[in-house]
Amino acid sequence: MLKRNFLKGFVLLLLFAVSIPAFGQNKRNTDHPKLIVGVVVDQMRWDYLYRYQDRYVDGGFKRMLREGFTCENAHINYSPTVTAAGHACVYTGSVPAIHGIVSNSWYDRSIKRSINNVEDTTVQTIGAPHSGPSQSPRNLLVTTIGDELKLSNNFRSKVVGVSFKDRGAILPAGHLSDGSYWWDKSTGNFVTSTYFMDELPEWMKEFNAQKLSQEYAKKSWETLYPIDTYEQSTEDDKPYENKMIGKKTATFPYDYGKANAKPGDIYASPFGNSLTMKAAIAAIEGENLGKGEFADMIAISFSSPDALGHTVGPNAIEIEDMYLRLDQEFAELFEYLDDRYGRDGYLFFITADHGVSHSPGFLDEHNLPTGVYGSGLNAAVNKAVSDRFGIDDIVEATSSAQVYLNWENVEKQNKDVDRSELMHFVAEQLKKDPGVNDAWPARELGTAPWPEPIKSRFIKGYNAQRGGDVMFVLKSGWKGGSMNGATHGLWYPYDAHLPLVWMGWNIEPGYTNRFVGMTDIAPTLAALLKIQMPSGSIGQPILEITDKK
Repeated sequence: MLKRNFLKGFVLLLLFAVSIPAFGQNKRNTDHPKLIVGVVVDQMRWDYLYRYQDRYVDGGFKRMLREGFTCENAHINYSPTVTAAGHACVYTGSVPAIHGIVSNSWYDRSIKRSINNVEDTTVQTIGAPHSGPSQSPRNLLVTTIGDELKLSNNFRSKVVGVSFKDRGAILPAGHLSDGSYWWDKSTGNFVTSTYFMDELPEWMKEFNAQKLSQEYAKKSWETLYPIDTYEQSTEDDKPYENKMIGKKTATFPYDYGKANAKPGDIYASPFGNSLTMKAAIAAIEGENLGKGEFADMIAISFSSPDALGHTVGPNAIEIEDMYLRLDQEFAELFEYLDDRYGRDGYLFFITADHGVSHSPGFLDEHNLPTGVYGSGLNAAVNKAVSDRFGIDDIVEATSSAQVYLNWENVEKQNKDVDRSELMHFVAEQLKKDPGVNDAWPARELGTAPWPEPIKSRFIKGYNAQRGGDVMFVLKSGWKGGSMNGATHGLWYPYDAHLPLVWMGWNIEPGYTNRFVGMTDIAPTLAALLKIQMPSGSIGQPILEITDKK
């Protein structure tokens, strides 16, 4: 009897021991979301979450805030606050000093011209009739969270990027992207490059064949609700709002069909968001994302809010209406994702690449600090340096508040000049412009008498191989060009304070008002997914999200 019981117990113990590895293997493969959905809304200010909240539908932004975890005090922790650097930061956890995407474009001394952030002369465009150099992620110097996801399981995850802007599709999806698709405004098609593939997949060919851009270009954009109910915006006709589709005033309605609009004209309209959303869903279905053994990822960037915001500024009825419509787009997206994966089957996060300032015209109208800088700035610096040091045309280029000095002219005309003295002199000349708050030699930022967080943000934004020689800080509310429209790029909260909401798989509802850097997004994803963080990451996991009790 004792022997029989011993043998029975031994067999049960053996069966249990044998089952442990299998159980562990199964859990490791299923303990992840089916799909990670990363969303960047280009130029979305943090306050847009709440400014129009009473008019949002229940299933869009309201659902995010109700069911998700909100980082209310999330900021870009570097400068400049621009699209390319923002998308790179979100998905790498890094800053321009390390990931190399110092701006939307920068001056390349080796070829003596400005280059685009995703420019690649070695690849060709796929999906459009025109040829020539195209785009790739080669200028990005570190890995993305999507790259690390694929590396974590021997390339069995899929990663896809979709956006109107090339940078919004390419930088988020990374070097190992299974497909990055952006919009070609001349044809209205979504395209890619030979970096990613030799030809478009059949599902994208079929999507382009629908000619949706052309169909949207026949429509009229009217307000979603009666125009007199848009109380969070200025009146419809303001002189500092730039005109669209050939209209004499920036006023509703915008009849694209009547204006004989081309596909590219829908860029600064809600139709751009609708088309992006449809393309993203086509990618999910075409690539069968979230249906494999490992987590997949799609990075979606909505570019139209940025195009519209630059045109009319953040106080326009057009902006309010666009966000009310985008809210409904998100509600429909969540219904789709719920049905396809279950409410807890996908991990969703939403943020922005940068915010935006009020239009200088709007600020001036309300007696708030503002102005326009830069008219004749380079000429003034050139003259001052010529008079003082005998060096002509010292300014070789200016980009993103950085001045590139012409060191070839220095060598030819005054090679014995003290370079530090020269750069400090240039900085002093820059400060004479009424819009410049301060300036300092870029390679000496560590000694700059600047308060935090300005100093550290400029240091993080400076890349020695791609940056200029002297950096300057504009005053709050100032911009280049004119008093019309709006822009971004500065360290101030209106440009740097962004929405950051997480929802879905392993996310418990809540919020934090603790400071969160945009560099913390990728490390948080890495911690949740239990994979390595990107190679240049300097952020930290958001513990309120990752640490469960």
